[in-house]
Amino acid sequence: MLPLYPSIRPYKTYRIKVNDPHELYVEECGNPQGIPVLVVHGGPGAGSDPSLRRYFDPEKFRIVLYDQRGAGQSTPHACIENNTTSDLVKDMDVIRAHLGVEDWVLFGGSWGSTLCLLYAQYFPETVRGIIVRGIFLARRQDLHWFYQQGASRIFPDHWSRFIAPIPELERDDLIAAYHKRLTGGDELVRMSSAKSWSRWEGITATLEPRESVLRKFSDPHVALSLASIETHYFVNQAFLAENQILNETDRLQGIPGIIVHGRYDMICPLDNAWALSRAWSDSELWIIRDAGHSGSEPAIVDGLIRATKEILKRIDA
Repeated sequence: MLPLYPSIRPYKTYRIKVNDPHELYVEECGNPQGIPVLVVHGGPGAGSDPSLRRYFDPEKFRIVLYDQRGAGQSTPHACIENNTTSDLVKDMDVIRAHLGVEDWVLFGGSWGSTLCLLYAQYFPETVRGIIVRGIFLARRQDLHWFYQQGASRIFPDHWSRFIAPIPELERDDLIAAYHKRLTGGDELVRMSSAKSWSRWEGITATLEPRESVLRKFSDPHVALSLASIETHYFVNQAFLAENQILNETDRLQGIPGIIVHGRYDMICPLDNAWALSRAWSDSELWIIRDAGHSGSEPAIVDGLIRATKEILKRIDA
């Protein structure tokens, strides 16, 4: 299996002001003259990670990483004010214009895949190719699967810990119940709720337990932004019309895409990727047989690095 490329450091970083009160952290790595690629992290609210620099040949790509509103090194941390899907999509194009990029490749996983697809539907003329992993279409059925009933039947032991902080009378809508606690005034309740919410995602993200993944999701800084921003988005149906992405796949036609998805993905089941691949004729679905959701699993890493090599061939053809 192909491993990650060696660690690299940014050659330039930026603070980009968008509408109040948000300021985005952006960095560039690799070859300044290479093919631009925007790396879009998941969540919403998870923040970027240095490992995301390492899926690309640094001699061939100009690698752009950033933290979405309220996440990672962007400020203010965990802020949900002026934080909607439309804002995040527009921010991606603000970054493109700021960097003087005419067109680029998009690379994202989970919620990052959602934003990549939406951005390409809004700004198709700026997208040369797309690599997406762990597809999340943000439909009602997708939220219900992971936060109400579905994954709960695969992980009943971990589910019991997830629902434990919520009284039984509120368990018919766990997203709303967690959102109430994460927006309340009790800081201890807010932090404990954030850790519980984030841990559920971390423990279910991989086919086999990976301490590094659980450690990241258990980090208080990550947990607070992830839980606060995710619940904000999900009580609002991700600020999308139902089935919006699939209904607008005609806007993706002509854009080459590679979809990498673990067969045993318990956060975003394979039917998300399957439906997308059938609607998007210029895409190719790679089902990874021995992986779950996380981009750090060895088989997913292998698939994504192969995809970055393959997309070079397609956009240069």
